[in-house]
Amino acid sequence: MIIIGENLNVMSSVLGPAIKNRDAGPVTEMALKEKNAGVDYIDLNMGPARKQGPETMEWLVKTVQEAVDTPLFLDTMNTEAIEAGLKACRGEAVINSISLKPEVIKALLPLASKYNAGFVGLLLSSDGIPRDANERAALAVELMTKAAEAGISPERIWLDPIVLPVSSQQDQVKGCTGFMEIFRDIAPGCRSTCGLSNVSNGAPPKLRPILNRTYLMILEKYGMYSAIADSFDGELNRIANGKRNDAGKIVREIMEGREPSPANQEETDYVKTAKVLLGQSLYSHSWLKL
Repeated sequence: MIIIGENLNVMSSVLGPAIKNRDAGPVTEMALKEKNAGVDYIDLNMGPARKQGPETMEWLVKTVQEAVDTPLFLDTMNTEAIEAGLKACRGEAVINSISLKPEVIKALLPLASKYNAGFVGLLLSSDGIPRDANERAALAVELMTKAAEAGISPERIWLDPIVLPVSSQQDQVKGCTGFMEIFRDIAPGCRSTCGLSNVSNGAPPKLRPILNRTYLMILEKYGMYSAIADSFDGELNRIANGKRNDAGKIVREIMEGREPSPANQEETDYVKTAKVLLGQSLYSHSWLKL
């Protein structure tokens, strides 16, 4: 599975001031670390970027591309900053993201068309987050239709069904996986992606890695193409690179309604976590101990 590194983020206590002050050192260091960790893309998350957004995004793109040749996701709510980043990018660039809110579609789809960029199609409308797989599917079709009208081909669309925290919205996790079950039928030619780490938001820090890793295995089984994730979770990268087939087999057995026989504590933990993420047991902070 393709991994998009999430760590070059303005919310970082180190990178935030560095980006604000145009201090290339920490930015270059992070870009190199992400590349060396093996990510396929780097997400440049600038947040709202209300002040000097275009100038800062141009500087950020150029600084990162001087250090690495990894393709970029441009992640900000500032439309002018997105365009500045697209102008500065060498090679492939992906806008992260375009939702179905009318003002967002109007501002950003023309930029994707003009600069021949890909974009993350966030399955979100003015009505809010879709309730289930069927609502996600309807939004996906609407978004693809609008993209086609703008001359954007399906292979440039990365549909994001919106991953939500299992700790607070367990049914919504099922809605996301349910959408991925029908993804190939409703969105031929499109890619898929997600903010993987969202699934573990709200969980205790020590429990977040196994939630993220297990959910990656579940989504991969349903054909998820990529995930925006922690560049430095080595075990997650091993899973994405197909090097944990033993754990994947355990999770797939749960998904297929079978009861596996775990050989060790790690496999037992994956069984319990898969059942929580699939809605077969209720989430609690102590699910691994039950």
